[in-house]
Parts: sequence; C-alpha cells; structure tokens
Amino acid sequence: MLALSLGQSAAYSIVSIIQRLTRAEALADQTATINRPLADEQIFDLIYQLMGVAFALAPVALILYLLWQPGTNPFRRIGFDLTRPGRDVGWGVVLVAVIGIPGILLYLAGNALGITVTIVPTALGTYWWTVPVLVLAAARAALEEEIIVVGYLFTRLREFGWKPLAIIGFSAVLRGSYHLYQGFGPFIGNVAMGIVFGYAYQRWGRVMPLVVAHFILDVLSFTGYAIVASLLPGLLPGT
Repeated sequence: MLALSLGQSAAYSIVSIIQRLTRAEALADQTATINRPLADEQIFDLIYQLMGVAFALAPVALILYLLWQPGTNPFRRIGFDLTRPGRDVGWGVVLVAVIGIPGILLYLAGNALGITVTIVPTALGTYWWTVPVLVLAAARAALEEEIIVVGYLFTRLREFGWKPLAIIGFSAVLRGSYHLYQGFGPFIGNVAMGIVFGYAYQRWGRVMPLVVAHFILDVLSFTGYAIVASLLPGLLPGT
C-alpha cells in the first residue's frame, strides 16, 4: 500500500535531496514548489488540479476498504468519523498551536543555516478557482497523510506485534522522509510532527483531530501565501 502512495513519495523525495546536494547551488538558494501549475491554459490547469486531488485520494479509499471487517465500521476503527466533532476540532486547534509556530521557526532557521530549500507553497495563477483548489489540496494532504501514515499504518503494525514506541518512530520517520525534497529542516520538523501526532493518536485512538490540524496548517500556508502573493507581488519568494 505504501508503494502506491506515500512510500513512493518518500523514495522520490530521497532521490530528490541527493540530487539537490550534487548541485553547486546551496540548498537555501534552491526552490521547492508544492502546488504548481499543470497547464498553461486556465481551464485545463483547473481540470488537471481536480484530477490530481481525486486520484491522490484513491489509495485512501482503498485503505478504508482494507480496514473493513464484517461487523466493523472502518471509519470508526481509526476514529475518522463525526461522532465527536467539537472535541476533534478543539484538539485539532491545540495541535495547530503546538506544531505551527515551532514549524515556522524551524523553517526559517533551517533556511538561514542553508539546510532547507526556499519553499513556495503555491505558484498557481490568480484565478477565481485558485483558493478553492488550494483548500482541496490541503484537504487531500490531510486525508492522505493522516489516514495512511497514522490510521492505517498504526493498525497494521499493531497487528504485526510492533510496540507503540516503534510504531510512532517508524511513522514519524516515514512522514519526514517524504518531505526531504524540501531539505533537512522540514525532515526534522515533520519527524517531530509525526512523533506528536503519533502520540496523540496512541492516546486518543482517533485520526480526526490530526486531519483537522493538518488541514488547518496547510490551508493557512497555501491560501495565505496565495493571497499575499496576489496583493503584494514580488514580496514573497517565487512571486
């Protein structure tokens, strides 16, 4: 399953960081764009963006199917349901506060030290659909990462007899590895995020607060960058 989704992303990301290190240009002078245009024509760019979100969620749907057992709801099995909306949103906001500010500081420090590339959250054109598509991209990332790397992986590794700390560690390193294309700072930051999220899932048994937190973080990053870039062109890198 990982080979069809984020495990594949991790492999490409490892090769990407090796390739970056072979360049004469320092890591801090290189750029990684997260959401990039997929076509020159506006309508086809939109179509490709929507197709990308839809197909990226196919492994998530497959995982929920694989978690199904007779008499068992796969959504409730990993805590991906709406039975506790207030509590899930509340804990999600807490996780945003715990992860968000330290994450920004770590990125700035890593970029200053030359171990992190300059990250451009979006290079999409300024269209009527830009912000909605970025919100969809944030939802896709939140669902894909938290359901696969936490909900599914924790469930399967427990069945294989892994200890909780080993599961949290493996999940955290996997999370960090598919962000390596951004440099070593994001790798460290995402490993730390994986440890916090893994501990939270181990304690609560629910993936929904993690999805909420991840979604909020990405929405703020993607749309905030897009809005500032449209209002103040040239202020941010990549604009």
